[in-house]
Amino acid sequence: MEPRRNAYGQPIGAPVPGWHGAQLPGREPMTGRYCRLEAVDVERHAADLFDAYRSAPNDSDWTYLAVGPFDSLAAYRERLTQMAASNDPLHYTVIDLATAKPVGTLSLMRIDPANGVIEVGNVTYSPRLKRTRIATDAMFVLLREVFDKLGYRRFEWKCDSLNEPSRKAALRYGFTFEGIFRQAIVYRERNRDTAWHSIIDSEWPALRSCYQQWLDAGNFDAKGQQIARLADLIAQRRAADAAR
Repeated sequence: MEPRRNAYGQPIGAPVPGWHGAQLPGREPMTGRYCRLEAVDVERHAADLFDAYRSAPNDSDWTYLAVGPFDSLAAYRERLTQMAASNDPLHYTVIDLATAKPVGTLSLMRIDPANGVIEVGNVTYSPRLKRTRIATDAMFVLLREVFDKLGYRRFEWKCDSLNEPSRKAALRYGFTFEGIFRQAIVYRERNRDTAWHSIIDSEWPALRSCYQQWLDAGNFDAKGQQIARLADLIAQRRAADAAR
């Protein structure tokens, strides 16, 4: 499609009529099918989170994070205290509704309501959360909050370009890969080239339907195994929309 042109014949962006910005995210709990996201609370969450992270066989989950691992509950409580005091990033604890136990954390960050841009980051999942319905439900809860309630236009996912599991997760969740920002960050005394991914508001209605279909209890067999893959549902929906 040809872009609009102004009176001088220059191409200009699509109109965004009546745009007044998005809302700031809050600390109210957000509940999905299998999880609840709560603002980080040191007294209620620290011990269970520390125990959940210690269930990992090694410290490899911390390789691409700027902090951790933590060798004591006291050290982790100090970190969680910092997280609880922050407004950007705004950190949430993921609560497994089946056990009522914290199993990981994530955040909304680089919050730009004026332009309607926000990022999910600091994703720190324990083995009790990885590759479960809870992990996908947590992302769905955030997406629903960002687009349906707060009115953002763009939701970003960024990670170390060498972090292959994170990049695969972004694609599975329906984010579009946008490119590599070279030498974007220095952390742990090493370079990070950053891979950028995004979902924009016009893509969200179709993705919402795919998430709802995947999360439905009928999409899992008696052993709890998925019947349809989320990535396949998204690919099928995109193919159908492209064919119209």
